[in-house]
Amino acid sequence: MSASPVESLPRPSASELKRRLVHASGTGLPLLYVLGFVSWSQFGLVMILCSVTAAVLEFVRLVVGLDWAIYDELTRSYEQTNVAGYALYMFSVTAVVLVFAPHIGVPATLMLTVGDPVSGLLGTTREAGEPKRLRTLGAMFAVCLLVSAPFLVPVAGVAVGGAAAVAAALGATVADGFKPVIAGYVVDDNLSIPPVAAVAAGAVLAVAGATPVFA
Repeated sequence: MSASPVESLPRPSASELKRRLVHASGTGLPLLYVLGFVSWSQFGLVMILCSVTAAVLEFVRLVVGLDWAIYDELTRSYEQTNVAGYALYMFSVTAVVLVFAPHIGVPATLMLTVGDPVSGLLGTTREAGEPKRLRTLGAMFAVCLLVSAPFLVPVAGVAVGGAAAVAAALGATVADGFKPVIAGYVVDDNLSIPPVAAVAAGAVLAVAGATPVFA
C-alpha cells in the first residue's frame, strides 16, 4: 500500500527544528519597531549592534578557533568553514533596515524570520544548488504575500501596494528556493531573501512613484 500524502511529508530532525525556532525568534526584532518601542532610525542602530556582535562571534569561531557546542546544533555542514547563517541573517536585515523605508524593510525582514522557517519545515533540508519542491515554494510565496501586503497596501494603495507585495513575495521565494554556489561559496538564503524582496518591492514603488522607497 502506498503512503498517504501526510505520511510522505518529510519529518524535520530535532536539530532542524531548533534552527527553525531560533530563526523565527528573530521576528521579535522588527516587532520592536512595529509595536512602537523604537523609531526606525533606532531600530537601525539595534541591527548594527546585532551585526557587530555576530561578526565578533564568527571571527572567534572561524579565525581564533574557539568553537562552542551550540554551533554543532545550529549550523549546517557547509557552514563549518564559512560564515554561519545566523550572521548572514543579521547582516542582510541590517542592510535592508539602513537602506529602505519601514514599509519595505519590515516585510522584507518578516519574509526571512517567518517565511523561511515555514518553508524549511515543509521541505527537506537542501544541499547547495538543490531547489525546493513546488509545494514548498508555493507555501513560501503565500506566507511572504501575507506578511508584506499589510505594510505595502496601506501606503501605496491596493493596486500598486498589492503589486509591490507580489513582487517582493516572488523575489523572496526565488531567493529561498535556490542556493547557488559561487566560487565555491554557498549563497545562503539568509543573506539573499531580505535584499531581494526589498529591491523587488522598491522597484515597483519607484516606478509607480507612489511612496518613498528609501529610509
